Amino acid sequence: MSANILRYFAGGNTAKGFYNLYDSNLAGLERVFILSGKSKVEKSNIIERLVTKWEDGPYPLEIIHRASDPERVEGFIIRQLGVAVLDGDHPSVVGDEFVGSQWETIDLDQNQLHARLDEKADIIHDIKTKMERAFNNAYAAYAEGLRVHDDWEDIYIGKMDFNKANEVTNGLIAHILPKVNKRNEPATSTDLLIKRRFLGAATPEGPVDFVDNITEGLGKRFFLKGRAGTGKSTLLKKIVAEAKEQGYETEVYHCGFAPESLDMVLVRELGWAVFDSTSPHEYFPSKPNDEIVDMYELTVAPGTDEAFAEEIAKIEAKYREYMAEAKSFLQEAKGFQDQLEDIYREVTDSSHLDEIYQGLDSEIQIIADNTEQK
Repeated sequence: MSANILRYFAGGNTAKGFYNLYDSNLAGLERVFILSGKSKVEKSNIIERLVTKWEDGPYPLEIIHRASDPERVEGFIIRQLGVAVLDGDHPSVVGDEFVGSQWETIDLDQNQLHARLDEKADIIHDIKTKMERAFNNAYAAYAEGLRVHDDWEDIYIGKMDFNKANEVTNGLIAHILPKVNKRNEPATSTDLLIKRRFLGAATPEGPVDFVDNITEGLGKRFFLKGRAGTGKSTLLKKIVAEAKEQGYETEVYHCGFAPESLDMVLVRELGWAVFDSTSPHEYFPSKPNDEIVDMYELTVAPGTDEAFAEEIAKIEAKYREYMAEAKSFLQEAKGFQDQLEDIYREVTDSSHLDEIYQGLDSEIQIIADNTEQK
């Protein structure tokens, strides 16, 4: 895997339904190619061919993975060239917040494809209906899981020393965000200061994350430990607010289960990341400068785990039951998508897709040549 590649999700299957963060990562890009078409596989194939072509070049790439099929790619960005190519079809929402003058949609479908699919219109409609139902069932299960998770959090919130939590948060912020006067630097739009993403996602394969890839090359990593409700997300939100106030470009990674919460914040300019290192993305220090910040040990009354052990065990079992149920529905939805892809594959014109790939590659090459000449 190239060290020149940053991998993440920009959309996720969450307790709030499918959650979109695509536009945050497209803000400021001049040339965005939005692929449209019935087949997700065809769009992924084109994008993956472009990644293969450009991954060994001089420009860092950002690769956006598909939450419904995490081995596949649904977008890539060459930020130094101001260019992106991505799947913009449902459930992705692209261009809702930002639309550039040089953004364009490329339709992969052809008239003859539509005509040949008309014969199977009823079958396709039935499969799509079943797939949508499976996704909705998954989201409902995640929502129930979140409700149970809230009960889990309440136990620890009731035993938490909030003054101590504030001390831990303020001390960490003072350590990683020293006051610096950036007012003499060129002004940066607020929209460009923060990139919002997911470090992981709930997928048909279970939880998948890119923590190691995202934090590769950073000099300092802070591993937030603690139980549900011990202030990890609140701490991260306060770091984001201070980094924004000071004018640092910040990567903010939302929770793939409860997207209004945060899982990671990092400032590459300063070389650090702070992230929630608990299940389902549990990691432990492996580098000399890695450091653990345990919110349970630092802020919660001793013996809380033991005092509520029976209640916690019941809550955790119920929570895991909902997570397993949601995963099974995502697997079901993936099966229906595979059925659709089999139908689309029968009418695919590979030469047409080759032409689209070649056209996109040529456009990116022109942008690269013009950039190098400046």
